Amino acid sequence: MTKINSNYLKLQGSYLFAHIAKQINAFLAKNPNADIIRLGIGDVTLPITKTVLDAMHSAVDEMGKKESFRGYGPEQGYDFLINTIIENDYTPRSIQFSKEEVFVSDGAKCDVGNIQELFSTDSIVAICDPVYPVYLDSNVMAGRTGEIKDNGYFDKIVYLPTNKENGFSPSLPDTNVNLIYLCSPNNPTGTALTKEELKKWIDYATKNKAIILYDAAYREYITDETLPKSIYEVEGAKKVAIEFNSFSKTAGFTGVRCAYTVVPKELEAYTDKGELYSVNKLWNRRQTTKFNGVPYIVQKAAEAVYSPQGKKETKELIEYYMTNAKIITDGLTNAGYEVYGGVNAPYIWWKLPAGIKSIDFLDILLEKCHVVGTPGSGFGPEGEGYFRLTAFGDRDRTIEAVKRITSTKFV
Repeated sequence: MTKINSNYLKLQGSYLFAHIAKQINAFLAKNPNADIIRLGIGDVTLPITKTVLDAMHSAVDEMGKKESFRGYGPEQGYDFLINTIIENDYTPRSIQFSKEEVFVSDGAKCDVGNIQELFSTDSIVAICDPVYPVYLDSNVMAGRTGEIKDNGYFDKIVYLPTNKENGFSPSLPDTNVNLIYLCSPNNPTGTALTKEELKKWIDYATKNKAIILYDAAYREYITDETLPKSIYEVEGAKKVAIEFNSFSKTAGFTGVRCAYTVVPKELEAYTDKGELYSVNKLWNRRQTTKFNGVPYIVQKAAEAVYSPQGKKETKELIEYYMTNAKIITDGLTNAGYEVYGGVNAPYIWWKLPAGIKSIDFLDILLEKCHVVGTPGSGFGPEGEGYFRLTAFGDRDRTIEAVKRITSTKFV
């Protein structure tokens, strides 16, 4: 008798964004002519820029010639991209890494979900609430949680409330934990942690022999120059933190797929015998066993992002989306709503009118405005009463969505 991994049965229904897609399809089945504006899933809408596209075309041509054709590449990524990442994302910040510490992958979501494989299933996990669902769901699948309770919380998980009361900056846990997921700028609240706040977490992890899993996928959207774009800007981080980065939202690679994860050689964890072991070696072993590497064509495209013209074009993409964020934020604020985010991140965290559940508001907004967003409760119990809107839409459609929302009464 073949048995399934019963931990999967603990998951709540379908994945959040799959649920939203199902709701939209059901609505369109009844209203086939509805003009839907999608500000829900964080998918970009602008095309790949010319410099990046030219690099991809050139790489495609190389693959068509015997003398320049490439088959399997290194699972960790080609040196030309890894060295370019280090030279542009870390060296200017006085952060030094060797090429063996940077791993190119096909997406930060994949790495964030897979990294937990390196750690024992009895590890105590701390997760911000609300936050990106993959952090929690991947640990549920691995068996690190108990059952979900009526209040929406899983047993054995340490939740870190991230709400208006604490300025959307999670407080340190009052118990010992082993793995800490931090996301800055945060998805969904759109708020970013300061160096002082990150130092508290680094000191906690150092004292308690914990490891921080730091998701920096939206760091290029930070406009406040006093805020860190990498956790490694803070002293001591190399010994306690893994950092995840992505080209998806910065350079529009959601459909191309490329990211990278930094696992410092200084980072160590304990074996069952209490001996220290390199996490870098473990991740390298995992990747070489379960991952065949990102295509050469895609890595050449990612390299082009760092060229002078590539940087200029990428900056223009980010400015376009951040202008959308300002349009949404200003529109909702002027209409009397309470909103957060939208300044250092492409997400707007909208406080709903009292008494409306966020999952219900998904249908209300769809029905009344033909606009799609994401229920806050989908990011955790603390997200109840909030709704996330994304700035990754088309400019004219974003303006139209704000117009529809602000001219509608919801209570």
